[in-house]
Order: sequence, then structure tokens, then C-alpha cells
Amino acid sequence: MNYSVIIPAHNEEAFIGITLQSLIKQSVLPSEIIVVNDHSSDKTQTIVEQFSHNHPWIRLINRTSKAEHQPGSKVVLAFLAGLPHLTKPYDILVKLDADLDLPLNYFEQIINEFSHNPKVGILGGHAYIEKNNQWRLEQLTDPDHVRGAFKSYRKEVYEAIGGLRPQMGWDTVDELLAKYHNWEVYTLTNLKVKHLKPTGANYQPEALLKQGGAYYTLGYGFWITTIAALKLAINKRKPFYFVGYLQGYFDAKNAQLPKMVNREEERFIRQYRWHKILEKLGIRKSQ
Repeated sequence: MNYSVIIPAHNEEAFIGITLQSLIKQSVLPSEIIVVNDHSSDKTQTIVEQFSHNHPWIRLINRTSKAEHQPGSKVVLAFLAGLPHLTKPYDILVKLDADLDLPLNYFEQIINEFSHNPKVGILGGHAYIEKNNQWRLEQLTDPDHVRGAFKSYRKEVYEAIGGLRPQMGWDTVDELLAKYHNWEVYTLTNLKVKHLKPTGANYQPEALLKQGGAYYTLGYGFWITTIAALKLAINKRKPFYFVGYLQGYFDAKNAQLPKMVNREEERFIRQYRWHKILEKLGIRKSQ
């Protein structure tokens, strides 16, 4: 199986070289890598050009956009800008952040899992962050959720879900829609990805409101939103975030923001979420 990689990058001079170095040393190399330089004002472009000069299958695309961080939308819009520039056939489409250090057999293992399990649609490893000179699991989400920093999509699945949505919640709705279309989502615990810049390091306060709004546009409803918001606030060890998430949810509801899913998909998502909640409470057995 062939895989192609798209890396959105905004002011990543401190990390993009490490990410690209871990890619060119993979035991199975990608068909091509597109780095979308998203309005960087640092040396990101220069660093990528140096890699591209030595490895022609790494290509740089420059994109002009707003400089400020826009949770959800900015990174996906940059990813989508890179898609038309893919020129080689691929079976697996990969979205990577520009601040990762991948195990050198990462994609060999990803390809092996896709090859041996035809029902798997989305794959990824587990994110680790450095604390007190030790690499520890970044426990922000459920262990079966593939982090947005390193998503590998089977091509058919990416097409079935209609691509990525350029808004907060994109890396949740993609997995829910994959499951709606009867595909499986797996994480491989043996693939430990070093996340060099922890999630949310540059988030502004409005990110809380956008996260809450995402719960609405995902079709969660109030009670699932309350549970999800409380869990995320606890995982981030920021209890007051809970209020911001709920405020964002009600702001989106009052504004009647467009949902990311249709009504049938929304019904599936609510049923699936309740099933998982009851399963974790021991009220319902896992399927």
C-alpha cells in the first residue's frame, strides 16, 4: 500500500525539521510529502526547502492566511490546500502536524494494520509529551481516539465521510462518520509518537467557546455535551474550562449554527455516544 502525507505548518521552525527527519528515515517511505507553509513568518519555509532539495518527493506549498491561531479551521484549511497538489496514487492519506517525532517503523506498522484488517478506516498511534525529562502518554482523549495530529485514512473512508470539515471538532466527526459508514477506528498502542508541542499550547480563551460550539454542531445535545465537557475539563486539569465549553454550546445553539452532520448521522452519533457512556458505566456490555 502507498501512502501520501500532507503537513500543515505555521511557524514551526523549532520542530518541522525533526518531523521531516523522522519521515525520511521511515522503514517504508511515503510516495510524497506536501508541506503547506501556512503564512509562516519564521524559517519554516527555508527548512522545508532544504529537505526538498535533497528529497524531491518532499514539496513545499505556500499559503496566505490569517496569522492568528484558529482552532480547528486553520489547520484543516491548510491541509485541504495541499490535497490538489498530490500527484501520485495513494491508498492511505495522512494528515500530520509539524511538531512530531515518529517511530521509524511507524508507517510500516500502519500499512501492515490496514493490509491485514480490511474493516479499518482510520489509524494512528498514541501521543506522548515530555514531562520532567520523561515521555508520558498525553491523556486528553479516549485511548481508542486517533489524535488529529497524526491521522491515517484509508482512501475510500476519506471519500466516504466527505473529507475533513474546516472547524473545531473535525477530528471527532471524521471518526464518528467513519463508524456510521461501518468502518473501524483503531489506535496502535505500540506506536509512541513524541508530540513536541503539547495540544492547545497556543490556544486562546475563545477556543473554549469553539470547543463548546463543536459539541452542538456535532449533534451531541445538552446531556452528552455536559458529560463530554466535564470529562475534557478534568483531563486538562482545568475545571473552569467546563463553564466555557457550556457557554460555547449555548452560544452555538442560540445562533443556530449549521450542524456538521445531517439528521440521520446525528441520530447515529447520539446513539453511539450514549452506548459508549453506558458501556463505561458498566450498564451496557461492549460490542
